[in-house]
Amino acid sequence: MKFEDIGLNEKLVEGINAIGFKETTEVQEKAIPVILQNKDVIASAQTGTGKTAAFLLPVINKILQNNSNDRHIGALVIVPTRELAVQIDQQMEGLSYYTQVSSIAVYGGGDGSSFNREKKALSQGADVIIGTPGRLIAHLNMGYVKIDQLDCLVLDEADRMLDMGFHDDIMKIISYLPKKRQNLLFSATMPNKIRDLAKKILHEPEEISIAISKPAERIAQAAFVVYDNQKIPLAKHLLTAKKLQSVIIFCSTKTSAKQLNKELVKLGLSSKDIHSDLDQVEREHVLREFKNRKLNILVATDILSRGIDVEDIDLVINYDVPNDGEDYIHRIGRTARAAAKGVAFTFINEKEQNRFLQIEELLGAPVIKAKNPQSVGTGPEYKPRKSNGRGYKKSTKHRKKR
Repeated sequence: MKFEDIGLNEKLVEGINAIGFKETTEVQEKAIPVILQNKDVIASAQTGTGKTAAFLLPVINKILQNNSNDRHIGALVIVPTRELAVQIDQQMEGLSYYTQVSSIAVYGGGDGSSFNREKKALSQGADVIIGTPGRLIAHLNMGYVKIDQLDCLVLDEADRMLDMGFHDDIMKIISYLPKKRQNLLFSATMPNKIRDLAKKILHEPEEISIAISKPAERIAQAAFVVYDNQKIPLAKHLLTAKKLQSVIIFCSTKTSAKQLNKELVKLGLSSKDIHSDLDQVEREHVLREFKNRKLNILVATDILSRGIDVEDIDLVINYDVPNDGEDYIHRIGRTARAAAKGVAFTFINEKEQNRFLQIEELLGAPVIKAKNPQSVGTGPEYKPRKSNGRGYKKSTKHRKKR
């Protein structure tokens, strides 16, 4: 479906065309008309399906329709991380370029001037606020936030927010909001805790489900079974065997991310690491370099597994096996964005074999085990313990706290 056919404001359609969006994705086609009807929505869609625009476009359109001179906060978007807040604010800026709709990202980690800038926007009224729970509560507690006429609340990456322990913060923020409002909940997965949250917040919601817990079909997946001391040589081999423009390598710890990046830099590769030891300014600088193609390789912890919109990534490497299948899907979802194809490799050591089997059970099929390069040497045999005797079934294990 073309965006012109949805009934959006013509100035908003100009912004959509300028960005280069041509036709709606599945989640946009299903969600936008429902949101435009002022209904509450609970939607699940995997990474890379265009869900950010699925809620931003109708929210912007609603603000344009109201066309009120009385400045107040029209919509509040709550997200789990600073990076996602910045990304959504940037997309908001692009979509609303030809309109007068304003937005601001509100998140911790900045200096006093950024807090004052946020305070000014929140007290004078900005159309759309995109913020992390902790920073939003800090402002709300001070009593100057113009939230009493809020029209719409959006919870994005709701499952990740609950995993990070933000349930009570979310409910506290909601206690400040007007009772009559539209509520939109977007989540990559739909476990029971999300449905419990939805029951507390949403009113007779429309449910939209797009390919939950399955990676994009365009992603070519393979795994290498290795000993720990073979991981760095294998990474070096894969990254030097073919010229790649854009690669993300996910590590489970800051220590392994730093160690691997150090070895890649020694090889003369354009690589940097990104993790929670970097402050916000440093992280934004590294991300900007990566997005602008000044940097080819990003070695990251799970700080990037969701919510970072970087297109045309050639390769994703799971240097360590993710904690569970949902994390695996989000990690490899960094590649094959939009209509592109992508490749995802996973390194499996002896201790990680059972965990990877659980991921294969969630996927419903085994991932191809590639032969190690001769320079790396033969790895251990892949012999995980079966978690059940019925083949590859969806895993029902609980997520581990990290």
